[in-house]
Amino acid sequence: MKPTVPLIVSSLLSVVLGMLHLVDDALYLKAGMPPRGFFIVVLILLVWLCGTLPLAGRRSGYAITLVGGLFGVGVAAIHVTGPSGVTGGQLVQSSGPYFFIFTLLAFAVTSGFSFILSVLGLWSLRRGRPNR
Repeated sequence: MKPTVPLIVSSLLSVVLGMLHLVDDALYLKAGMPPRGFFIVVLILLVWLCGTLPLAGRRSGYAITLVGGLFGVGVAAIHVTGPSGVTGGQLVQSSGPYFFIFTLLAFAVTSGFSFILSVLGLWSLRRGRPNR
């Protein structure tokens, strides 16, 4: 198995879980997300997807998945530490928070894994051993 395969799989999972989380966010927000916010998140996920598939194994692909992994972990950190976050009473008292929390945790884990694999990929390129 190529060393880039786990990075591709975890990064693709992160993109899918990020989209599921975006849908859950839109459902839980009472006022809804402004269209500009959707456009920005879709653009981020699109760039992340391009770094995952066509640029796999290249320095630019590793850099994009590294930033995408940080983005995914950051989204989870914002949700957990914010005043109306997961630990706040508003979400926990609503009906159906399990899927929301599951996608948030899975998004954070797969994004963190993608981040780690991207660092290792960049490190191997630096040492002169390409992962192709």
